[in-house]
Amino acid sequence: MRFNRMLLSTTLVVVALVIQVSVLARLHLPGAVPDLLLLTVLALAMVYGHVGGALIGFGAGLLADLAPPADHAAGRYALVLCVIGYLAGLVKPESGQLKSATGPMAVVVAAAVGSTLLYAGVGALVGDTSARHVGLTGLLFTAALYDLLLAPFVVPGLMALARRAENDPLAETNSGGKSGDVASGWLSSGTGLRIGSQRGGLRVKAAKARVARAGRIKGVKRL
Repeated sequence: MRFNRMLLSTTLVVVALVIQVSVLARLHLPGAVPDLLLLTVLALAMVYGHVGGALIGFGAGLLADLAPPADHAAGRYALVLCVIGYLAGLVKPESGQLKSATGPMAVVVAAAVGSTLLYAGVGALVGDTSARHVGLTGLLFTAALYDLLLAPFVVPGLMALARRAENDPLAETNSGGKSGDVASGWLSSGTGLRIGSQRGGLRVKAAKARVARAGRIKGVKRL
């Protein structure tokens, strides 16, 4: 991961964790708690891909495991977010742009349900059965609902911020080439013609115009 990715990801994860612990966890909503940290990992994973998503998810989950008032085994949530970040990175748009909000919203719901099930499953392996007493069905429903309501205010903005960091002038030249290809694809998608063919056609027209102009000049001189 490049330095700008690491700096931006670390900043966003720390801010999300602080808000998660100090604000969202104290709302005392029925069922689950809105998971801002999960949404942050999803947004970054859908920009940076599966490898970056797994690394960011592991780091974010490890911070959540160590931050008070965590009362579970360290590494439990790190494993969950690592898997979720990897899977979310697999659905990264190839063009770098989202055509609709349906895909990201589906990813949010699947991640909310999957992270809750995975967290409960890992807890069952280590002897933590608290999810059974609370009610797993209620946790799944409220987790998906809260994250889905919070996602429109978090995921698009973080994805745009991450893409802007990717277009940093100090970034590698490969990223600049990819962004140029994406821009060319968007320009050509509306007309159905390739940019290269358009440029070739303009060059042919310009050459024909020069030949015609030269012929007129020679005809004038002969007169």
